Amino acid sequence: MAAGLSMLKFSVLLGLLSNLNLGLWPESSKGLKIFPPTCNRIECPSFETVHVGNGFEIRHYNSSMWMSTSPIQDISLVQATRTGFLQLFDYIQGKNEYEQTIEMTAPVITEVLPSDGPFCESSFTVSFYVPKVNQANPPPAKGLHIQQWKATYAAVRQFSGFVSDSNIGEEAAALQASLAGTNWAAAIEKRRAEDPTSSYIVAQYNSPFEFYNRVNEIWLLFDLEEGFAI
Repeated sequence: MAAGLSMLKFSVLLGLLSNLNLGLWPESSKGLKIFPPTCNRIECPSFETVHVGNGFEIRHYNSSMWMSTSPIQDISLVQATRTGFLQLFDYIQGKNEYEQTIEMTAPVITEVLPSDGPFCESSFTVSFYVPKVNQANPPPAKGLHIQQWKATYAAVRQFSGFVSDSNIGEEAAALQASLAGTNWAAAIEKRRAEDPTSSYIVAQYNSPFEFYNRVNEIWLLFDLEEGFAI
């Protein structure tokens, strides 16, 4: 019974991310061929694309606030993300200290710290972007914590289809390969050395009930030193 209720809540949560208009957005100044349709009707973090490369783009994200789960230990990104979804769904439905409901945002992101071996548990932190109207005083909640992001840069690879445990590592590796030999790669490695708690981020924009024009992304966050030529 409890498992069935959890799956129902999970389905309702992901259904909120669906969009009846499955067509592509037109080309935009952001440089994306497919811009997540979800962001046409619910709030997403704002960014500016500062460079478009071969298989990647570099974005500058404004400072933002995210409500995050505690690290979830699992061998499956898909299962860990599902577990985190359920916790965050309860949160936005009012299971917080203010008993306040919160508007849905996108994307759902999963920070990944891979394990040392194929059959070992990795660490996953699942987060929702806090709407701007709530960022001054986001409701606290047991088992969740706020992440305050300063303005940051992200190297981004976009891919379609469904996120799976088998393809996510390949997409992350493809992003790394496309960045090899660029000035961006050095900045990313510097950030990783300073903060080893996250290797990469998986951003998901679509409901699992959408089969066309799905948009997912891999993010590698980094900072730029003053004077860096973009």
